[in-house]
Amino acid sequence: MVLKTVEFSLRQRALVLLATLVLIGVGVWSALRLPIDAVPDITNPQVLVNTAVPALAPEEIEKLVTLPLESQMAGLPGMMELRSLSKFGLSQIRMTFEDDVDLYRTRQLVSERLLGAAEKLPGGLQPRLAPISTALGEIFYYSVDFAADATNKPPTRYEQLQSLKQIQEYVISPLLRATPGVAEVNTSGGHERQIVIMPDAARLASVGLSLEELAHAIGENTENVGGGMVEIGGEQIVIRANSRVSTTEEIAQLPLKFAGSAQPLLVQDVAQVGIGSGYRTGAATVNGEEDVVGGALMLAGGNSR
Repeated sequence: MVLKTVEFSLRQRALVLLATLVLIGVGVWSALRLPIDAVPDITNPQVLVNTAVPALAPEEIEKLVTLPLESQMAGLPGMMELRSLSKFGLSQIRMTFEDDVDLYRTRQLVSERLLGAAEKLPGGLQPRLAPISTALGEIFYYSVDFAADATNKPPTRYEQLQSLKQIQEYVISPLLRATPGVAEVNTSGGHERQIVIMPDAARLASVGLSLEELAHAIGENTENVGGGMVEIGGEQIVIRANSRVSTTEEIAQLPLKFAGSAQPLLVQDVAQVGIGSGYRTGAATVNGEEDVVGGALMLAGGNSR
């Protein structure tokens, strides 16, 4: 058998050389597309449900949010383990499934059950599925900062962190999410830019207003509403009320009520309106200095190269 193989190879040299070149080409093509990772990903198929709960203590989160979600998720096909975590600001449900399940179909089943659990949760809470990634899916980290010679950066570091976070959230993250194989882009650090209204309790009491009435009056003036359509001369005209305010000055000038005079009571009469940031529970640093950090998560089963 060996002699015949050697004899055939010597007689058909061109064919053997061609087959060798084809094998080399296939090998190079396969090597360039071979999935590579730092360590083998042996994570079981998992689905995480995260619910942001900003105002409740961990005990109430466990009773009012985590337990109803656990009860709704029990009995999913192929589920091996169901665990939960309740801490301040977060309720997390972690479901582990058998290796041969279809992860996308499983996420669809979880989404259907979340619709049934929504009516059992406190108002304003929205459970969300975590990205389709694994614990080893953090493949790329980067920091966002102004160049040393930048002329348009804000004067203080606090304002710079506000601007950097906006750039990360609205410019960089959408571009990275469009990259094939990227499941999600997380942001750490920075300050979330917000319009902050700081009411004066003594002034509110003196004019007979409560915090709830103040919030309701401001909320009514920060939304656009539609008024349907009217037909004029064979044309349909859309009616809308453009009442959304966009600057701190416009919010400060919102009327609250007429207190028996020609001039209405304004927001600026009972509160201070300015630019601030939301309450945060953590920060990110680069080389010992606070910064904005982003992290790209790889799609489960993707190629980190």
